[in-house]
Amino acid sequence: MEEHELRTILKRFAESEWELISAPATAYLSGEDCNDWLIAAVEQANEECGDCGCEYDELYRRFLALKHAL
Repeated sequence: MEEHELRTILKRFAESEWELISAPATAYLSGEDCNDWLIAAVEQANEECGDCGCEYDELYRRFLALKHAL
């Protein structure tokens, strides 16, 4: 179940217009070994934009919680 939620969040990131998160999310979903890049990108996005009120704010935190749990 958590893996499905993680992939759903990654699809949202991949569809975003923000290359910071879309590029590593797309690469990860394509099967590339880019886990460190992806986590670093989401951490940076959360730091830069995590409290702006956009739809992604909660997704950054949820992704990081799920990723650390797996």
